[in-house]
Amino acid sequence: MQIVIQLLLLVVGFVLLMKGADWFVEGASKIADKLGIPQLVIGLTIVAMGTSLPEAAVSVTSALKGSAEITIGNVVGSNIFNVLVILGLTAVICVIPVQKSTVKYEIPFTIAITVILAVMGLTDNTVGRLEGVVLWVLMIVYLLYLLKLAKNGQPMDEVPEAEQNDKVWKMLLMVVVGGIMIVFGSDVTVDAATELAVMFGMSERFIGLTIVAFGTSLPELVTSVTAGVKGKTDIAVGNIVGSNIFNILFVVGTTALITPVVYSADFLVDSVVAISAVVLLLVCVLRKQKLSRLGGAIMLAGYAAYFVYLIR
Repeated sequence: MQIVIQLLLLVVGFVLLMKGADWFVEGASKIADKLGIPQLVIGLTIVAMGTSLPEAAVSVTSALKGSAEITIGNVVGSNIFNVLVILGLTAVICVIPVQKSTVKYEIPFTIAITVILAVMGLTDNTVGRLEGVVLWVLMIVYLLYLLKLAKNGQPMDEVPEAEQNDKVWKMLLMVVVGGIMIVFGSDVTVDAATELAVMFGMSERFIGLTIVAFGTSLPELVTSVTAGVKGKTDIAVGNIVGSNIFNILFVVGTTALITPVVYSADFLVDSVVAISAVVLLLVCVLRKQKLSRLGGAIMLAGYAAYFVYLIR
């Protein structure tokens, strides 16, 4: 009976996520069009941060409860899942053009901070408060870069008359309500999935790297696929790259400021996979500035190999 209840909660969580993501992307993209903000900037900020809220909530709560393996496993696992599965799946559905600035600056920056996090954690198996300050300084640098990106944004295409008549408060309401549904749906989904995992006797590290990472990445998954299908590909790519940056700098940085986070030596392979995933993304988009269906398929195959390693 308990298993049936958890499965039902899982379905409810999925429904909330899908509808919430639909409203969130719609509202955010309309605000971007209305205010003349480039779609990429919206994807790298509002959408990325909004869909990263589950990681933040789960990581801080886990750290305070002493479940460090879930904290790091959640962030590292989510970042691997974001790149290999979400961008891979989105690219298989529709080819994703990638902005020049994303290839030149944001993806290399993501590689750099993923390496920095691994070095911080694996040096003494802890991400301490001082390292949390360093991550927050990098976060501020990243936000200043985004501010410059927004100011230098290219002129937008003419906004359709129907969208010009949309009220700003309605768009903001869609973003807020969609965001709440995403966070609540993620919470319900993660709780149900974790309960099911515990029932089947899975380890905390495995739960953190797979079930919780998958659950907290569901907003990114649904948001990116929805954005891709709706032709808002800048939001799709910006959402993932921005979310990975936000996960490391804000989520781990904030958690480390609250309490030192243990970074187990067992995460060495996972850290290498997380770095390799972003390097693979850069290789796939470097020449033609787009993520092809073949590139997406390679990424999905890469995650399948990693998953086999985890369950071996």
